[in-house]
Formats: sequence, structure tokens, C-alpha cells
Amino acid sequence: MAKMEGAIKSEILRLAKREVRAAFLPLRREVWVMKLKLSGLSKGFAILNRQAKELRLQEPKSKLEATPEEVKVSRLTPERIRNLRKNKGISQRELGILTGATTGAVLLWEKGKFKPTENKKAALVALRKVTKRDVKKMLAEMAGDKQKVKPAKGKGKKAKAGRRSRK
Repeated sequence: MAKMEGAIKSEILRLAKREVRAAFLPLRREVWVMKLKLSGLSKGFAILNRQAKELRLQEPKSKLEATPEEVKVSRLTPERIRNLRKNKGISQRELGILTGATTGAVLLWEKGKFKPTENKKAALVALRKVTKRDVKKMLAEMAGDKQKVKPAKGKGKKAKAGRRSRK
């Protein structure tokens, strides 16, 4: 009886292994095909990243440029940065856009907590020479470029008011 029980167990084990192999073979092939596709997509993504990086490097630099001598001689104090911004009639955010800095960085420059880096300082020195009208044109051009790339989201006063009324 023990021999028969062992024979049945071994036969069941053999058939179970066969069923498992039959079920996993197509899955193994699908996984292999998916790995090939993923590899191809990864290579394509790497190529696109490289092209995007090249395009970013080719982008025209800021129109605000000053000579190294001018930058070295200039003395930008927090008050002078604030007065420059106010004289041009722009906000901290707009000054940040023009110089390539964040609004927080502009705030810290004006408070005297941090000093602008060399390239930002060059942009500030060059901004002295630009008229108010030209500053507004530059901001309009930059805003136009950003809108082409990233459309504005539809979150206005109506959307906020709608949320309040639901409470």
C-alpha cells in the first residue's frame, strides 16, 4: 500500500509540474517581450533627454548682460536692489523672472540676508541700463513664451468661491 501511495504522489507531482510549466511558458515569453519593449523605450527616452538638454543649452541667454568689469565695480546693496526694482516698476517676482532667480531669492537680496551670485549680479547691473518700457516688453515676451509651453490652469475666483459654498 505504501508503494502505491508513493507512486500516486510522484505522479501527481509530475503532472502538477507539467501544468505549472505549461502555464508559465507563455507568461515567460510575454515578460521577455515586455523587457525588450521597455529597453527600447528607455533608449528612446535617453535620446529625447539628450536632445532636450542640447536644446536648453542652445536657448538664447538672458538679454540682461553686463561686462565683467561693470559687475566687479558695481556695489549692489539691498537698498539699491530694492530701489532698482521700484524704479523699474516691477515686483519681486518679475525681477526674479528677469534675472533668473526665485521670488524668495529676490526677497533675501532685498533684506540683505544673501548676495546675488555673479550671473544674477550681472543681470541686475544690466537692468540698470534698461528703460521701464523695455523691461515691460521683456516681461511680456517671457510671459508669452511660458504660456506657449505651459497653459494656465483654470483656477480662478469662481473655482475658489465654488469650493467655499459647498461647505
